[in-house]
Amino acid sequence: MLKLVAMDEEDLQIISAHVQDAVLKVSDLDYRPAEQRFLLACNRFSRDQKPVATRGKESFERRRSVVHFERVTSVRAQNIDRTHGDDVLALLAINFEPADAPSGVIELVFAADKTIRLTVEVIEMRLTDLGPAWETGNKPDHMTAE
Repeated sequence: MLKLVAMDEEDLQIISAHVQDAVLKVSDLDYRPAEQRFLLACNRFSRDQKPVATRGKESFERRRSVVHFERVTSVRAQNIDRTHGDDVLALLAINFEPADAPSGVIELVFAADKTIRLTVEVIEMRLTDLGPAWETGNKPDHMTAE
């Protein structure tokens, strides 16, 4: 089980790689302005585990995880309707755009042109796996342009 902390852009990119292709529902997003905290609970694809062959078919793992973003001063969402809590989001990447150092914007990029932009005082985030993995036969497939 992973427990990672990001305090700079390089750390953030490591966590981004671990949560690439995570899936979550809109209802799994939680902004707590009084605490300056944004959380997302997700089912992350375990890229750190090697696939296992079962009956001639590769098997992969997913884990329930939570990502905490601290010192968040504002949140803006694009193309995400909070009233549709059961809508599924596929997380593609987490990026950082520096502003007046050390502050900036953390951008959560989802499939289907959906984004969340977190204005932060500094990069301070954590990824924590919450429990055991479960098996999945589905591996995310990214089409590449030729």
